Amino acid sequence: MDRKEYTSLEQIPLFLDADCLALVLGISRAKAYQLMHDETFPTLRIGRRMVVRKEQFIAWMDKESGFLPET
Repeated sequence: MDRKEYTSLEQIPLFLDADCLALVLGISRAKAYQLMHDETFPTLRIGRRMVVRKEQFIAWMDKESGFLPET
């Protein structure tokens, strides 16, 4: 199976599942699921499926990294 790579934020899908999240962050699928179960992570549950919206994921990354956008 070919491994997909994202080279820009525009290429990331609107909703990230655990597989996509693992790929984007460079972590294992198990770690991605662990992160998605964390209360501070913006996971959206649809039945048993867990996803995160792209915009919320980017905002979470900015917050966790201490990035403060210029105002």
